[in-house]
Amino acid sequence: MAVPLRQQMQVGLYVLSQHLKGVKRYPLVLMLEPLFRCNLACAGCGKIDYPDEILNQRLSVTQCLEAVDECGAPVVSIAGGEPLLHREIVDITEGIIARRKFVYLCTNALLLEKKIDQFRPNPYFTWSVHLDGDRGMHDDSVCQGGVFDRAVAALRLAKERGFRTNINCTLFDTAEPERVARFFDEVMALGVDGITVSPGYAYERAPDQAHFLNRHKTKTLFREIFRRGRERWAFSQSSLFLDFLAGNQSYHCTPWGNPTRNYFGWQRPCYLLGEGYAKSFKALMEETDWDAYGTGNYEKCADCMVHSGYEASAVTDAVRRPWKALGVRLRGVKTAGAMASEIPLDRQRPAQYVFSRHVEQAVERLKETEVQTGVRPAVPGRKSLAAGG
Repeated sequence: MAVPLRQQMQVGLYVLSQHLKGVKRYPLVLMLEPLFRCNLACAGCGKIDYPDEILNQRLSVTQCLEAVDECGAPVVSIAGGEPLLHREIVDITEGIIARRKFVYLCTNALLLEKKIDQFRPNPYFTWSVHLDGDRGMHDDSVCQGGVFDRAVAALRLAKERGFRTNINCTLFDTAEPERVARFFDEVMALGVDGITVSPGYAYERAPDQAHFLNRHKTKTLFREIFRRGRERWAFSQSSLFLDFLAGNQSYHCTPWGNPTRNYFGWQRPCYLLGEGYAKSFKALMEETDWDAYGTGNYEKCADCMVHSGYEASAVTDAVRRPWKALGVRLRGVKTAGAMASEIPLDRQRPAQYVFSRHVEQAVERLKETEVQTGVRPAVPGRKSLAAGG
């Protein structure tokens, strides 16, 4: 089962309680980024080209756990950067698990073998390993040879040690349906518990801007992939979200479902766009102009169909119309025929390129602190990369 029954029940009760209380906007998955530093330099990544002053910063254990408590989401995805570079990642993970939150630790797996003895299998914990396709696809995606083989070896080791495992697969416009289908078959043969799949998003900071999918290409691609064996693969995503990827649902984005906390604060409006930061989760929820974002509202969102924006939309729909979700689960994702109507773009506001100002301000503050104190600012959990921390 891609999503354990315990998690289904706990998250389902949480979502149902929010609806019964009449809460319009609530978090489903906290995207926690304790650092931006990574040991890879992927061309499609929008997180790693910050100046060293920013890459050297870490959220402390206390800051991470405060974010978990403040947000209250039942699931926490620990991302980055590469989380296993954080010296205190075990303490962060154990602290979240102690709160009975489901933790997905997202990793490129290059350090997993070295670090695995520091972790213990737990029904609230899953290794989520990035694999963007087969050996050729993935190594091209991460711009380094040999990474796929190391990640697969790490997955096998994790399964041998009794851990739940997941792969996080991002697809770009170079993806070939038949090849992706074979890759999903290979992943299932490894014994991986689930697959999280999503189309790539064109991060402003990503070096490669040429290979991101638009919405029509996304729908066509996923129809072709699902046609080749959807029933054989265990996805850690709702049936309605998969149906959305195949062009059968016309959802609006619900970015508050996956709020992001990182070094800069609570990212506004979502994991993919950094157009300002709130000092608290409460401020993020209450002071963000949510109607200014999303497909049809904002040019930067026009082609987005990423799970961090739309999985919560699908979950909300499933709670309101459980028979609809059950129908898709039973009959499968439709891969032929007319697609759902698309959101018109004629009234979207133009893109505002404001992504770098918060970086400049943060660097200025760090330099001011160094001048005032005569020492470089302390970095929680800092350790040399050579030591893996």
